[in-house]
Amino acid sequence: MAEQNQQHEDDSARPRAERNATIAVTLFPLLILAGGVAGMLWPSAFTGIAPWIAPLLGIIMFGMGLTLTPPDFAVIARRPIPVVIGVVAQYLIMPLIGWLIGVALGLPPELAAGVILVGCCPGGTASNVVSYLAKGDVALSVAMTSVSTLLAPLLTPLLTLWLAGTYMPVDAGSMAFSIVQIVLIPVVLGLVVRLLLPKLVVKALPVLPWISVLAITTVVLAVVAGSADAIASAGLMIFAAVVLHNGAGYAIGYGFARIFRLPTPSKRTTSIEVGMQNSGLAAGLAAQYLSPAAALPAAIFSVWHNVSGAVLAAYWRRRDSGTGDPNEAALQKTVAD
Repeated sequence: MAEQNQQHEDDSARPRAERNATIAVTLFPLLILAGGVAGMLWPSAFTGIAPWIAPLLGIIMFGMGLTLTPPDFAVIARRPIPVVIGVVAQYLIMPLIGWLIGVALGLPPELAAGVILVGCCPGGTASNVVSYLAKGDVALSVAMTSVSTLLAPLLTPLLTLWLAGTYMPVDAGSMAFSIVQIVLIPVVLGLVVRLLLPKLVVKALPVLPWISVLAITTVVLAVVAGSADAIASAGLMIFAAVVLHNGAGYAIGYGFARIFRLPTPSKRTTSIEVGMQNSGLAAGLAAQYLSPAAALPAAIFSVWHNVSGAVLAAYWRRRDSGTGDPNEAALQKTVAD
């Protein structure tokens, strides 16, 4: 009976969840863009919020943990191959593509290191919602994001040291400790709270997308305000690097899934997961452990990958117009990203 009541609460929350998820992912790029413009136009007004970057990232990761339940991890056991394909593609492709772009465009060391760091970070916090809107496999998206995020304290510092370390010094040990503090611990705390207070968390789920949106917007605002002059002088070069990096992630992620003959929803999810990175985390780590200039690619990526993800989702959804949505049962897991 208790399980039936919980299921009824989850079902009743879905219409609100869908509205909030759709509105949030639609407004997200606009708010991010507004934050970036404000940081460029009035940098002195926002440089003081830089110390809040790490706590804000912790809040975002805590919200992600609140959306996770044991069935999400059961997906990994039932379908390990698609999860492994997505995570390996993400941590193998994006760091190497970042390095190649830095070499091909002849980026200055700080900017090249920043692009690489973006590629070394786990899946983006909006990828689950974008997968839903693209009629992808949302359960698989949640599993991929969860696994890549939990692996971040190990893989992100090591890959950054390996590739970005050729451009500038990287304190991989301290970076790993920071990722544990602002990613791993908040996610685990969110999981625990979800297990202990499931009814309260379900009621709070519709609000979580807006908390994440505001937090990420503030992170971008702080990063852009701290490096407004550098963006003005190297903006086009950084933008070109970001567009190439993101587009390559979408294309190669889809290609990987196609090689392994995954179904169409899984192909879309893999493409989105590989192409969309946790650029907020990259911005915070770059500002703390590399340099303010190294955070610029992450700041621009925060805007661009949400715009491109929304456009890609709209294209796939329109192409499938009139077909059934395979994700209704997994919608509840999308709303905190």
